[in-house]
Amino acid sequence: MVTRLDLGETAVDIVRREVKRVQLTIHPPTGRVRVTAPEHVALETIRLFAIAKLPWIRQQQRRLCAQSREAPRDYVDRESHHVWGKRVLLKVVEAKAARVELGPRTLILFVRSGTPHGDREVLLARWYRQQVRAAAQGLVERWAGDLGIALQGIHVRRMKTKWGSCNPKRRTIRLNTELAKKPRDCLEYVVAHELVHLHEPTHGPRFVALLDRLLPQWRQTRDALNRLPLAPD
Repeated sequence: MVTRLDLGETAVDIVRREVKRVQLTIHPPTGRVRVTAPEHVALETIRLFAIAKLPWIRQQQRRLCAQSREAPRDYVDRESHHVWGKRVLLKVVEAKAARVELGPRTLILFVRSGTPHGDREVLLARWYRQQVRAAAQGLVERWAGDLGIALQGIHVRRMKTKWGSCNPKRRTIRLNTELAKKPRDCLEYVVAHELVHLHEPTHGPRFVALLDRLLPQWRQTRDALNRLPLAPD
């Protein structure tokens, strides 16, 4: 259950979990604030903790708000898109059956004549989702056994506030479709992060040690991911 705490212009989501200490996280890309706290910690104690952190919270939120965003797309010929961190040009080809193919420097969108903008967007979003799912499956097969995790499912969807999340009870992870536009090591970082969370729910020393073992360069990749352009509003 999430409790909302309003501190002036700053909203804080409070989540109660079996953790040893109060933890504060700022979630990209919008700067959503979450405090995870043990059940026994009083709400007033959490409020004072968050107030003390307000200067740092606002600094991080300003940084995220200043992050560049991708321009809206029209899904027409010669339009610039990104696949796994590389710039490609969209090529729209009339065809009887809709599909997407990736060439060396082009992303080819096969559509029926007169297919509207919205349908082209949906088709390409579905293709990006398939890319993330296929790549993530290989990463899970590599790491889940090492962590002793039996993952029950990978869900991929466009998310506005997170690159990924996990559900420890259902043993599933959720990934942002937009990751197919970023370098592959960004997806690797997010998958590793969420898998480790299924094993270790906090961001404590054990979590860090496990992530270090799976992906020694995760800090650099995390920072690079959070500097990359976000999806259009």
